[in-house]
Amino acid sequence: MVPKDPDSSSALEPRSKSTRPKAIRRLVVWYRRNAAVTSLVGTATNSASAAGNVAESVVSSAGNVAESVVSSAGNVAESVVSSAGNVAGSVVSSAGSVVSSAGTVVANAGSSAGSVVSSAGSIAGNMLQPLVFDPLRRLQSSESGTEAEAILDRDRLWIAVDGMGGDNAPGPILDGCLQAIQRLPLRIKFVGESDKVQAAAQALDLSEELDQATKAGHLELVASGPSVGMDEEATVVRRKRDASINLAMDLVKKGEALAMYSAGNSGALMASAIFRLGRLKGIDRPAIGALFPTKDPGQPVLVLDVGANMDCKPTYLHQFALLGNIYSRDVLQVAQPRIGLLNIGEEECKGNDLSIRAYELLREEKRLHFAGNCEGRDVLSGEFDVVVCDGFTGNVLLKFLESVGSVLLDVLRAELPRGRRGKVGSAFLRSNLKRIKKRLDHAEHGGALLLGVNGICVIGHGSSKALSVVSALRLAHSAASHGVMDDLAQLQKASTVSA
Repeated sequence: MVPKDPDSSSALEPRSKSTRPKAIRRLVVWYRRNAAVTSLVGTATNSASAAGNVAESVVSSAGNVAESVVSSAGNVAESVVSSAGNVAGSVVSSAGSVVSSAGTVVANAGSSAGSVVSSAGSIAGNMLQPLVFDPLRRLQSSESGTEAEAILDRDRLWIAVDGMGGDNAPGPILDGCLQAIQRLPLRIKFVGESDKVQAAAQALDLSEELDQATKAGHLELVASGPSVGMDEEATVVRRKRDASINLAMDLVKKGEALAMYSAGNSGALMASAIFRLGRLKGIDRPAIGALFPTKDPGQPVLVLDVGANMDCKPTYLHQFALLGNIYSRDVLQVAQPRIGLLNIGEEECKGNDLSIRAYELLREEKRLHFAGNCEGRDVLSGEFDVVVCDGFTGNVLLKFLESVGSVLLDVLRAELPRGRRGKVGSAFLRSNLKRIKKRLDHAEHGGALLLGVNGICVIGHGSSKALSVVSALRLAHSAASHGVMDDLAQLQKASTVSA
């Protein structure tokens, strides 16, 4: 019997299932364990086989030049797909680029063979790309790539920004403001020390973008004096009258800005807000309200207080509930917010004296819907829209939540399989992991609202970067455009809660 020539036409026939490369068989077995992508993988495998045959046919006609590069003239696609292959082992994890990489390798062998094989690789890549990656994105419910609508100047609202507040100011704060102008319908009065702001713009290569925003009337630089340090006492705002945090607050008081944002000293910001804007009538202590994620990505829970008042009276918690009810209703668009009191048990007799007495006040309040005590495990459950607590407990809860996202991702990375299975699995899970991080990352919320003062103030984290600034300005814009202060004014006209 005459042995078959490996270069003959029979070598170009499609391989049977038994002769399929081991790497492809393992991938198929691994993926078919996941019911959600069974049909997808089957389609991609057939396309890969067809693309391999195309490339194999081209390589066979390329001549002896291509044979010196590829170990077997009839098995180019097998050499590329196999992770042990010396030609394209690094691209095994991407099915869409397997044959394209094979074309690139053969192209290096000679100009004539290279141009033909590269074309085959492109054809194979075009076959695989829409079959594998687009349906996967749809299965993972990824965001569409549609362009945002143009922002009209008449829709832009003025927001004052303390440009010198924060550990990294003013550079990241300026960067975040310039990004926010592109994404949100707002104008910014950036308050800061002029020389430091210009130096930061040059260091971050933002000078041209800053000039464009200024000429367009979207950003205005407001010169200030020495700023308030992160480690200074809150009362320093009385002495540093021209500090950036005070000037930004004055802009809100004068009506030149509808809201202000600062990532600086939170104690100084609260003191400045009380001294310059004043407290709302019926509110003894302003509270800091932070948005926490829940199981429903579209409905966060508002937790207050998260740091403004370490020691609270029952009437303070009562007032926090009234403030949170208005914010949740107006900004978060919850028709009837469910108010919860953070406690160690659901029963009304549980907790310390503060919790028991606050429970009685909230139960008798007719201006809100009190849903009872909220245990720690229920804060992120979505069963409550507003959770009230003292500032000490709330701040501990906030700082704990900030660590959850990074710890969870580290655990997931550690538990993913090693080797080729882990790499391919990670590729398919990457967008899911990014969305998980986004939902748990405090930078995505950017800041917390200071409720109880006669103006809209957003407090950012001291370590805020550009992303956090954009998120905080989105929060400030949302509060300013939903009439929160109008409803708070109505709260003042209602019966005053006695201290």
